[in-house]
Amino acid sequence: MLLASAPVPAHAASKEIIELQTQVQQLLDMVQRIQSTLDTRFGVLQHLAEQTADDSNRMTATVNALQQKINAQAEGVSGKLDTTSGQVQSLNDSVDELKSRAAKLDKSIQEMQTQLQNIQTPSAGAAPPTANGSSTGPGLSPSGPAANQAPPLQETYQSGVRDYNAAKYDVASGEFQDVLHYYPMDDLAGSAQFYLGEIAYRQQNYPEAVKAYNAVLEGFSGSPKASAAQLRKGLALLQMGKKEAGIHELRSLIQRHPQAPEASQARSKLNSMGVKATAR
Repeated sequence: MLLASAPVPAHAASKEIIELQTQVQQLLDMVQRIQSTLDTRFGVLQHLAEQTADDSNRMTATVNALQQKINAQAEGVSGKLDTTSGQVQSLNDSVDELKSRAAKLDKSIQEMQTQLQNIQTPSAGAAPPTANGSSTGPGLSPSGPAANQAPPLQETYQSGVRDYNAAKYDVASGEFQDVLHYYPMDDLAGSAQFYLGEIAYRQQNYPEAVKAYNAVLEGFSGSPKASAAQLRKGLALLQMGKKEAGIHELRSLIQRHPQAPEASQARSKLNSMGVKATAR
C-alpha cells in the first residue's frame, strides 16, 4: 500500500510546478510586451521632445528677428515724428505769417488813405514845417528817439520765424527775445518763448530747451503753443535719458489735451517705445 501510494504526491507536485512555470512564462511574456510598449512610447516622446525643442529654437530666432525689426522701425518712426512735427509747425507758422502780412498790408493801406486825405484837405491849424523841412502836423508821426524804442511787434516776430526756418538761430533768438522784452503780455510772447525752446532743441541743448518749454507752460498756459511745448518738453527729456520724466510728460499731455494733434504724436511716440499711453 505504501509503495502504491508513493507516486501520487510526486505527480501532483510535478503538475503544480508545470502550472507555476506556465504562469511565470506568461508573466515574463507580459513584462516583455509592457517593456516593448514602454520603449515604443518613450521613443515617440523623445522624438516629440526633440521636435518641440527645434520648434522652440526656431520660434525664438523668429521673435528675436521680429524684435530687431520693431526696434528699427520704432527708431525710424521716432525720427520721422520729430521731422513731421517740425514741418507741421513750420507750416502753421507760415500760415500765421501770411495772415499777419495780410493784416499788416490792410493796415498800411488804411494809413495811406488817411494820410492822403489829410494831404488833400489840410487843417487850418497845421503846424508849419521845421527847419529841416519836416512837419508835425496831422497825419505825420513826430520824429525822435521815443518813437523808435520798441520794435514793431508783428514784424519782429515774423522776422524771427523766418530766421528760425532759415536756421539763423542767433538772429532769430535775438528777435524773439525782443518780443518777450517789449511785449511780455502779448499773445505772441508765448509763441516767441516756444521758439526759443525750439532753437535750443535743434542745437541739441536739451536742458535749455526744457527750461524754455517750462516758461511757456508756466507763464503762458493759455498760449496756442502750450500743447506743442509740452510735447517737445517730453521729447527733450527722453533725449536727455530721463525716460520716466519724458513718459510722464507725454501722458500728461494726452490727459490734458486728448484731442490736440500733439496728443496724437505723443501716443505714437509712446507706442513706438512699447509704453502704454495711460498709466496703470
